[in-house]
Amino acid sequence: MAVSLRPGPPLRFVTPSMTPALRRYIDNEASSAAVLLAASVVALIWVNSPWSESYHHLWELPVRMSLGSGVFELDLHHFVNDAAMAVFFTVVGLEVSRETIAGELSDRRVMSVPALGALGGLTVPIVIYLLINGIFGDGGEAMHGWGIVMSTDTAFVLGVLALFGPRCPDQLRLFLLALAVVDDIGAIGVMAVFYSEQIKIVPLIVMIGIVAAFVLLRWVGYWRLTPYVILGLALWFAAYASGVHPTLAGVLAGLLIPASTPESRGRELVIFGRALIENPSADGVRLANLAASATVSTNERLQIMLHPWSAFVVIPAFGLANAGVELSSDTLHAALTSTVTIGVAVSLLAGNGIGISLFSIIALRTGVGVLPGGVRYGHLIAAALLAGIGFTISLFITDLAFTSQLLRDEAKIGILAGSLVSAVVGAWALRVMGERMPLCSPAGDTAPPELPPLPWTAPQFPRTFQR
Repeated sequence: MAVSLRPGPPLRFVTPSMTPALRRYIDNEASSAAVLLAASVVALIWVNSPWSESYHHLWELPVRMSLGSGVFELDLHHFVNDAAMAVFFTVVGLEVSRETIAGELSDRRVMSVPALGALGGLTVPIVIYLLINGIFGDGGEAMHGWGIVMSTDTAFVLGVLALFGPRCPDQLRLFLLALAVVDDIGAIGVMAVFYSEQIKIVPLIVMIGIVAAFVLLRWVGYWRLTPYVILGLALWFAAYASGVHPTLAGVLAGLLIPASTPESRGRELVIFGRALIENPSADGVRLANLAASATVSTNERLQIMLHPWSAFVVIPAFGLANAGVELSSDTLHAALTSTVTIGVAVSLLAGNGIGISLFSIIALRTGVGVLPGGVRYGHLIAAALLAGIGFTISLFITDLAFTSQLLRDEAKIGILAGSLVSAVVGAWALRVMGERMPLCSPAGDTAPPELPPLPWTAPQFPRTFQR
């Protein structure tokens, strides 16, 4: 008789559950990237089909929320970009906080190389874009698109690494995750400062007060989720009213929610669990559940709740809403000679490849940090090329940077072209470097000990051991 792995008495009828293989697939980074890619392809096909008008009409549908006489309304496109994407940025903030406080990135020397590499991946693409549009373009609104080229799409990068990367990619994944963490912080900071609307003082003061409430709750050690969720929603509305892009509220909430758990929580679980075993009761169950929840950080509990929605609902919806570019002959002809398209594509591939590699090598040569595990210079350069995949946040900033639909379409074509070439070149480089310098080899620069000289014979034991 099979033993149930779920708590509680057995049911008379058991519904089928996911197999371990399917669960691993859903949890894999590649599955999230695959869903996003599928949604983007659907958007491209839809907007270039005879039913393109329905695509535009869909995203113009109003979304209304009312409370009493108050009404809050956005069209569906802005609801996805401003409200739903706040969930994605909350998950980013939670991941940044958890990894830098209690995760793999808490080691300063491991974090230093990808952090400086991300700085290069932010600055060099911007410089290349401004040079191309400043020298060969006519200036104007095209110069506002410099923020498009500075962000790496974490889901796509880790998805390509999972599908086409070398064997034993865990340490390389750690490097790319650290790179993406710093890259996201820089991109979000730039977006908040340079791509926000006119700031209104009173809602901004309210935002500061809500952030102070987050800090107070964190300081007193409050661990339940409900107050943080309420404060996060209030922070979003305050940010929206202030003129700061409301997705910044998601980042701030994610960064401020506690990521560490006191060691005493485990002892409390033992106490309440033993009390429940000795005297089963509804109140004992409630206390044991609370004690069990308290053993996991507030950050991790919220991340477990939000990450599936972010990866498999919000991001695909964003791709569907923003990747629809009309690829008519006139649009493609204009893109071939557009400094915006060329600047975005070249900056994503060459800017990230040069910037991340150069700044990371400087960090290594000066002894500021070290590469994790068996990662070598070749893997680093291949990862830098792969980091040119700038999809989600690049598309996001495109709508903020330009008011002209023509410039938006040209920028999106540059994003698609640059990201595709970066994915192909980066995957090829990772495969080649993975075969020449296997990541499965032991960490460190010392060679493994030599084998004893031939012939090899079986060890001889004393007769006392043979009896």
